[in-house]
Amino acid sequence: MLDIDPRVRVDVDSLMAAQHDLGVCDAIWRIAPGGKADAMSAPHLPKVAGIDPAVTAVPHTAAPALVRTAPAPTPAPGPGTLIQDRLAGMVSDLTTLHELTERLARACDLESSLQEFLRAGAALVGARRGLIVLEPSDGLGPSTTIGLGLGRADLGHIETVPRAATSYGRILDGLPDAQGGSEVLPEPDAPPGLGGYGVPVDPRQREVAARLGYAASYALPLVAEATGRLGAAVWLYDEQAEPSDRQRDLAGLYVRHAAEHLARMLEVERSRSRLATVAEELLPSRLPRIPGVQLAARHHTGPQGGGDWFDALPLPEGALGLAVGSVTGAGPSAVAAMGRLRASLRAYAVMEGEDPVAVLSDLELLLRLTESARSATALFAYCEPAHRKILLAGAGHTPPLLIGPRRTEYVETTLSAPLGMLACWEAPSVEIEPAAGETVLLYTDGLLRRTGDAMDRAYARLHAAAAGVPRGAREDPAALCDHILRTVLPEDDPAVSGSAGPAGSAGHLGSVGFAGSAGSASAAEVPGEDIVLLAARFD
Repeated sequence: MLDIDPRVRVDVDSLMAAQHDLGVCDAIWRIAPGGKADAMSAPHLPKVAGIDPAVTAVPHTAAPALVRTAPAPTPAPGPGTLIQDRLAGMVSDLTTLHELTERLARACDLESSLQEFLRAGAALVGARRGLIVLEPSDGLGPSTTIGLGLGRADLGHIETVPRAATSYGRILDGLPDAQGGSEVLPEPDAPPGLGGYGVPVDPRQREVAARLGYAASYALPLVAEATGRLGAAVWLYDEQAEPSDRQRDLAGLYVRHAAEHLARMLEVERSRSRLATVAEELLPSRLPRIPGVQLAARHHTGPQGGGDWFDALPLPEGALGLAVGSVTGAGPSAVAAMGRLRASLRAYAVMEGEDPVAVLSDLELLLRLTESARSATALFAYCEPAHRKILLAGAGHTPPLLIGPRRTEYVETTLSAPLGMLACWEAPSVEIEPAAGETVLLYTDGLLRRTGDAMDRAYARLHAAAAGVPRGAREDPAALCDHILRTVLPEDDPAVSGSAGPAGSAGHLGSVGFAGSAGSASAAEVPGEDIVLLAARFD
């Protein structure tokens, strides 16, 4: 038996297959284990079956010499490449600014604009949290603080830090050298002058920073060309960091544009607030106390409304007059027309309140003679609480809703046109007798429109909400109104989160209606309609 070297015995087949394209020694060199052909490179090969030792090596079959070359150096980028990179970076920055300013322009009220501004600023400076303090220098308000990633308790802690100890606080105080910028909280034993602090850090600021977990901040003033200083914004870093020069430039450009948008939204908010104040002053500040009946009202002025109203006035012989109505149009002119119409109805109700049809007929004649370009809907009810009787008439208005433990149904009123639509208005009256413990709910169509549903579905939604009033709320007309608002309207509607007036014989809900936050489902549909609810529970 031949004694064949194991390496040779293993590689023979591979050698035979490779020698057609390679020289014998070259093939062995590439295939042999370890990359060496020591077994096949002897001057006299051993006698192995299938291999002739007399065969001479061909010159081209010698193992090739390995030549290792150093990699070629990477050529330095030319001036043209550097210019293209800079132009690409500039185009990217401009695209980012364009997208952020477009998102800000889509915000349709002050609150959503402030929130969008904080989010965009945090993305530009690379921060996770921040806050904006709106405090116009003219002192006309409104003043507010909105946080990003900060709760109310966190904002309360920040407000306890002395203003002079923070860069944004010095901006709000109007100090001449207050320009904002970066502030990095130094270590407790660091000397003054580090991190942007010329004096030792205020102990309260260090305590609040440790509680909230931030180590640096970047503040910028909000200054508009027409209105001056609006406030200040500050973004907080979890670590000792600060924005780069490029981030500072982008944030500065965005803040200058955003300040002008915020100034416009601020003026719009002030106009809405003044309009809502006038509308509230034209409505009853208190509801009368009449034996045998409990009253409650809720009123919410929308940004595109102002013409809805309600009234409750005592009449002779222990009677009570209830009225709700809506004037077409929006803005100051609608508010003024609403005030005139309500005052006129009070006068007609005192003179002939026991006949609701006559009251509305006189009101329609006055409207047609003095407000020829305007129409209105109205409903007037003459109530006798001692006998639990109601005689009512409506002019194009939504039907009342009767709510009780045994029934929840709409009052069938006759179909009639709004006031000012016909040459001569006339409609029959309807008499109802609510049982003890039942509540009559009067409302305007703004409650239905702000649901976002079709009118038939909105009516069904209101009926379901009234039928589902809890037992405890049925005994309190104010709680019943609040339940109706929470159930019928979307969750993000301002009327749901508004503060309710005191229950019982006084109070009404009257706050400026915002349009909703950017990004929410209902933000695209501005809830511009007013809402009026007037509830009367009979004992």
